[in-house]
Amino acid sequence: MPKIQLSKDFIRSTCKLALNEDLYPSGDITTNLLNNNLISKVKLISNEKGIIGGLEFAKQTFNLLDRNIKFHTKKKEGSKINKGSIVAEIEGKIKSILIGERVALNFLSHISGIATKTNKFVKKVGKKTKICCTRKTIPNLRVIQKYAIKLGGGTNHRFNLSDEFLIKDNHLASSKKFEEIVKKAIKNKKKRKITVEVETLKQFKKIYGLNFNTVLFDNMSPKNLEVAIKYAKGKYETEASGGITLKNVKKIAATNVDRISVGELTHSIQALDLKLEI
Repeated sequence: MPKIQLSKDFIRSTCKLALNEDLYPSGDITTNLLNNNLISKVKLISNEKGIIGGLEFAKQTFNLLDRNIKFHTKKKEGSKINKGSIVAEIEGKIKSILIGERVALNFLSHISGIATKTNKFVKKVGKKTKICCTRKTIPNLRVIQKYAIKLGGGTNHRFNLSDEFLIKDNHLASSKKFEEIVKKAIKNKKKRKITVEVETLKQFKKIYGLNFNTVLFDNMSPKNLEVAIKYAKGKYETEASGGITLKNVKKIAATNVDRISVGELTHSIQALDLKLEI
């Protein structure tokens, strides 16, 4: 999978699109009622503990609106913050700050929310098992969401459909002998990784011995998963998925599975509660 890199140009262009969405066609008609020259210092404060992420998005949002705005970070990107922590101080024309407030907070709270939830999963499983994201991302925000996963200590799964072969249940259901589709992937591998999803040990035994990389055990009970992992040991990387929550992830990790993929890290994340205080 290509390494997730957020360049300054990418961040600026993303923030520009977000500002265009928020300001079209007439700008901030409410904030335009304020005195244009009033200067103020605003604090960015966290209302809960978590992992902070997206500071450069906030900085570039304000910079695009007014280059004279000073954005002073008080916390490092990816660092832990507590309730009441001052994350940054923003100084400049209050009118420009208020225009960019929601766009900046939206980036910050979303990226921080993903990083925070990811970190909770990572802490539950310890160092032996990797927590991975999926492709269950908001369209056009995948690169940002996968960046947030890394901030929280997680591991990125494939970025898109071209990165690796991931042979899932519907692929297998579309083939009379699903081992044949695995063999086709091996033949067309071209240095790409091959992952095969199975739901039972019986399915796994049909493809055991074929030259693929990872076996993905979907919706298996911890008891069955432990048996399957022992069978795969030394031959394939193992991964578990399906119905993984903070309540059961520790039990899943106890089976000695190598990776656990969690859809909720991106598809239904709760934003971290942040605010700007004048």
